[in-house]
Amino acid sequence: MLSCPDIAPTRLRGHETPEPFGVYLHWPFCRAKCPYCDFNSHVRHGGIDEARFLRAYLAELAHFASLALGRSVSSIFFGGGTPSLMAPSTVAAILDAIAAHWRLENDAEITLEANPTSVEAENFAGYAAAGVNRLSLGVQALDDASLKALGRQHTAAEALAALALAKRNFSRVSFDLIYAREGQAARAWREELSRALDHAADHLSLYQLTIEEGTPFAARHAAGTLRVPNGDAACALYELTQELCEATGLPAYEVSNHARPGSESRHNLLYWRGHDYAGIGPGAHGRITVNSEKRALSTMKAPEAWCEAVEMQGHGLETDEALSAEEAAEEYLLMGLRLAEGIDLTRLAALGGALDENRTGALEADGLVRRDGNRLAATPRGRLVLNRLILDLATGDARARSS
Repeated sequence: MLSCPDIAPTRLRGHETPEPFGVYLHWPFCRAKCPYCDFNSHVRHGGIDEARFLRAYLAELAHFASLALGRSVSSIFFGGGTPSLMAPSTVAAILDAIAAHWRLENDAEITLEANPTSVEAENFAGYAAAGVNRLSLGVQALDDASLKALGRQHTAAEALAALALAKRNFSRVSFDLIYAREGQAARAWREELSRALDHAADHLSLYQLTIEEGTPFAARHAAGTLRVPNGDAACALYELTQELCEATGLPAYEVSNHARPGSESRHNLLYWRGHDYAGIGPGAHGRITVNSEKRALSTMKAPEAWCEAVEMQGHGLETDEALSAEEAAEEYLLMGLRLAEGIDLTRLAALGGALDENRTGALEADGLVRRDGNRLAATPRGRLVLNRLILDLATGDARARSS
């Protein structure tokens, strides 16, 4: 269990302004489990005791507030699971508690993930009244056959209706699509994405379908009954995605996320830039700096077990580990290189990292990374092999630190 020191707002060495701080709330319940999903989500056909879970969220918030004293909250994110299954009054109570424990910045971004079924869309006005100012809608596909194959509970028509309703209730709206689906050709994706861009507001999340271990899709893929584009076909779909989004004014600011300049998800940028955040709820992860030491925290995944733990001890923490300077720097490298802006080398050095200049120079000569002052970023070519590139740079970072 962490100590609760009276600390000033966290600053990184060499930086004068306070670091951004966010709060992530994980609501683990769904109406149904999608066959591609490996998130910590659970179906409870008998219903849940929402009042009991709310009490647990409020208690765990109080505990995390004692670990991160004096912070100003710049972003809040309700993720899941399906947060749009929560009553608006539950969301309001949680937001009130956050504002009571920390200073909530006037322009704080407050996002809630939602599904586009008509039942959940009925709550949009209630969420907006509670204080949510950004909605992230899980559309996933714009044709009914694909939605059925993905295990979604809505139709394409419902998705577009929910999107229109979201735009009337929230100042900022994003939605997700999954591509590289089974049997999806480039022409079909071009038509679907073009249609999506016609409806887009200021942000889109576009994910290539990945086969996650332990999911029904993984079992089908292993059995040969699920065939998805891979290799050159997947690269072609990715490049097509970049082309269409850039032409429409929503360039990629992260591997899978596109936004009009200035409309990026501030909460997700907080993760990728290596800032602190409290992770509340079953299976949530967090990073909190205490006395200049960054700590990695995670809570119990099973919702009922988490709830019981909070009732007994005030939190459901399962792990609480101090990150070494090397681990914190490597984490920043791994996350930051996903961004189009890349990493701040001054920040990397302040965290304890040091890249192998010879290896970095070779990657730059190969056209895989670019340097601009104190920033290092993957080029479009480098983003096509990003996982390999990150591993190469991380290995070089380890060599540089040991030399």
